[in-house]
Amino acid sequence: MTTPLGQIPPAIGPRLRLGLTIGLGVYGAWLAKTSHYSWIDSLDTAIHETGHLLFGFGGEWLGFAGGTLFQLLVPLVFVGYFVRMKDGHAASVALWWVAQNCWNISVYVADARTQALPLVGGGEHDWAYLLGRSGWLAKDQDLARTIHVLGVVLLVASVFWGVRSVGRQRDTSS
Repeated sequence: MTTPLGQIPPAIGPRLRLGLTIGLGVYGAWLAKTSHYSWIDSLDTAIHETGHLLFGFGGEWLGFAGGTLFQLLVPLVFVGYFVRMKDGHAASVALWWVAQNCWNISVYVADARTQALPLVGGGEHDWAYLLGRSGWLAKDQDLARTIHVLGVVLLVASVFWGVRSVGRQRDTSS
């Protein structure tokens, strides 16, 4: 049986997707537990920095918040796109990316008072500014934990969604 270049044979596709889902689940659980720097953080950082530029039109506060907003909006756009295309598995992978971003953001939020993290290009710490202006700087650890837990919830949801999508794909192809 031959398949067009770039197309996965139908019998192999669900197994690959299930393997990817399980792999992302395990890798995500490790990231959530360790808050370790991941291979995708460099991409997230570039998206974050672009968000400052894109949202800078809205003034100082929105410019500072824009990095984190864009860091979440980009993978959420992919979730929406794949839902619209009726590819639940691809949407679940994009949702995993949102979860991973939550852990990345939680580390940044937790650093608001100590400001020990190295910043791209120096400058002011986004979350020190945002929480300081909002009067919530003393709540940085609580907010960071909440964002981290949200990431864990999204990880679990993405894995269940991915497994369910693979199961549905198998049901429709049989």
